[in-house]
Amino acid sequence: MRIQSATEPGTPGLPDEDYVAAATPASGAGGALVLLDGVTAPTEPVGCRHSVAWFSSRLGGALLELLGSRAEMSPASCLAEAIDRTADAHRETCDLSHRRTPQATVVCARWTAETVEYLVLSDSALLIEDQEGEVHPVLDTRLDDLRPAALRLPRGERAAFVEGLRNMPGGFFTAAADPAVAELAVTGALPRSRVRSLVALSDGLGRWVETFGLGNWADLFSVLIADGPQAAIRQVREAEAADPAGTTYPRGKTHDDASVLLAEL
Repeated sequence: MRIQSATEPGTPGLPDEDYVAAATPASGAGGALVLLDGVTAPTEPVGCRHSVAWFSSRLGGALLELLGSRAEMSPASCLAEAIDRTADAHRETCDLSHRRTPQATVVCARWTAETVEYLVLSDSALLIEDQEGEVHPVLDTRLDDLRPAALRLPRGERAAFVEGLRNMPGGFFTAAADPAVAELAVTGALPRSRVRSLVALSDGLGRWVETFGLGNWADLFSVLIADGPQAAIRQVREAEAADPAGTTYPRGKTHDDASVLLAEL
């Protein structure tokens, strides 16, 4: 087993709001990975005294501990418990009912000698390489599915339209303070014998495929295997720098936190 990871803030000097980590037992027979992409808060107050980076680290740490120690719980159950624990850590001081209370996208996976289980919530991604070398992306497309309708609106109304569907029926979902959202994640399981490698990545690195079109998911996977996670992040940064205003490749911000974890099982 070999595990590599890299993370880089979108803006040097500002906190990296992503969280990426893995755990393996002493036996070497299994393990778990977690990647969260904290949702950058707006400039106006959101009723919470804690930063998005604080939230990502609390939720990510709780989720990794549960995945690694509670084999009887599904990944969705682990996420629900981790959300509840994190909410308990600040519900007495913060308004967790605010729509923009700190929140994050989630990718996690857990493997044993027999099984690989996974979960994806919102627009981070999981890539699964099978034993034949085929790469299969696991995506939660609900946010992307809203973009065509948003683009039909006047430019000034698009952000509010998407924001109004955050954690709402018919919209898209992130991990915030409601543990019930875990049941809305994309989940699945595969025999361990069918899986060679796993890659978790935040949408800041997903830009390699989805924004800049440098290749498809299999091409990105090949870069990660051949050149390593930092090389893939560097290619995204070069593409961002070549189009700083987002004229050719429209995006919400010039640079984004970018994180990736590669586990070769």
